[in-house]
Amino acid sequence: MAEGTRLEGIEVRRVRMPLVAPFRTSFGTQTAKDVILLRAVTADGEGWGECVAGSDPLYASEYVAVAMTTLREYFIPAVLGLGVADPALVVPALDRWKGYRMSKGALEMAVLDARLRATGQSFGQALGAVHDRVPAGVSVGIMDTLNELVETVGGYLDEGYQRIKLKIEPGWDLEPVRLIRETFGPIQLQVDANAAYTLGDANHLRKLDAFDLLLIEQPLGDENVLAHAKLARRLDTPICLDESITSARAAADAIKLGACGIVNIKAGRVGGYLEARRVHDVCVANDIPVWCGGMVETGLGRAANAALAALPGMTLPGDVSASTRFYAEDLTEPIEIEHGGIAVPTGPGLGVEPDLDRLEAVTVHTEWITANRSLAS
Repeated sequence: MAEGTRLEGIEVRRVRMPLVAPFRTSFGTQTAKDVILLRAVTADGEGWGECVAGSDPLYASEYVAVAMTTLREYFIPAVLGLGVADPALVVPALDRWKGYRMSKGALEMAVLDARLRATGQSFGQALGAVHDRVPAGVSVGIMDTLNELVETVGGYLDEGYQRIKLKIEPGWDLEPVRLIRETFGPIQLQVDANAAYTLGDANHLRKLDAFDLLLIEQPLGDENVLAHAKLARRLDTPICLDESITSARAAADAIKLGACGIVNIKAGRVGGYLEARRVHDVCVANDIPVWCGGMVETGLGRAANAALAALPGMTLPGDVSASTRFYAEDLTEPIEIEHGGIAVPTGPGLGVEPDLDRLEAVTVHTEWITANRSLAS
């Protein structure tokens, strides 16, 4: 993309992707994933961005319906008004509007993908990836029965996943973890509480120390950073923060307080892949291990996550899984697990392309937005 190339317009597309099986966490049960995709079009080509906001304001206050409005009314007009298609300018141009990091990050991703495709550079090269393959990890939701959990985990291990993450909540924690550890032995195992506990549960959470877990992810509320620091002093299992880490500054503050020994980086949660790289750098400077989290992305977002997971500080397996973990039919060519890992795409930009027929089949709404008008279909 030549310097000074303008955006001709941005297509906003809302799609609905059925999941291969219900995915239950302490937030509720998902049977399908609503996704906002952005296609940034310039004279030199186009790029894709994926907004990871959920259907409801459960994981975060941002959700699909309000993100659609925010993108249409505020963010896309502001980016179109920049005059140049420069990914480094996208998020700063939106800074006056509070929050909505997932929408901001999706716009940055689309413009960044367009720039990289035009220049022939891959996402991995742009972010500073040092690996061509990343270890595959899988997130396992809360099940109806323990037998179902054992069968599910066993299936993922047979597929070659190197790390298992169990979702937990009060009433579904010690027994599931004990059973998986006893059944499968010294596998790489961690748990994710999605903020389901309080500091008053510290003595209960201490019982997880017996199971040699890699970490316990976000046990307390996202704003309870100081409480996480207090909890960390009472546990042997390292605390990993997820929802609490919304920027590189938030990561630096949490580390200084002793609230975490590990950080999960999700590009959408921190406002884009450029900020995700900054979070990574802060953690590396403070000797804090990091790993790449997932948000049930399609193949587009999953390809970008693979590039992020290939950074040098990503020393723990992340949530980069195969397309078949969530989708019977992805929007791109399937991202597959091979020898326990996921290949980092090497083509220009994301290195993957959406299947246009598949994309049309799952699209529920589209809008084409230019500096002068918006057309919906």
